Amino acid sequence: MREPDSAEFANAARAVLASLPRALRVPLAEVVIRVEEFATPEQLAAVGLQDRWELTGLYEGVALTERSQWDAESLPPVITLFRQPLLAEMRETGVSFAALVRHVVIHEAGHHFGFSDDDMAALEDAAGD
Repeated sequence: MREPDSAEFANAARAVLASLPRALRVPLAEVVIRVEEFATPEQLAAVGLQDRWELTGLYEGVALTERSQWDAESLPPVITLFRQPLLAEMRETGVSFAALVRHVVIHEAGHHFGFSDDDMAALEDAAGD
């Protein structure tokens, strides 16, 4: 069976964002979706990890709850999916491609809003399958 390529991951991530309620979807329009094979050493260090196989997704940016009207963020926020760790998780757990991408994207999008883990679980439930 052929593994999904980077474009398929990116398209699946955009579809997840498009499935969210409008009140969430509109603020997420500014978020850039990226797909990389693995996290960089700097990205791993930022979240306290050393093993590049442990990080499946990452939000980089300032959460909406942390921004002020005086903030002039030069770069848009980014959600990065790490393809190789996601593929490994799919193989190890049997979770479907769509379900895994949905879970990771919603979790990372939740960071954009400053959501708690409980809020993110509710958001994932609201997004459906």
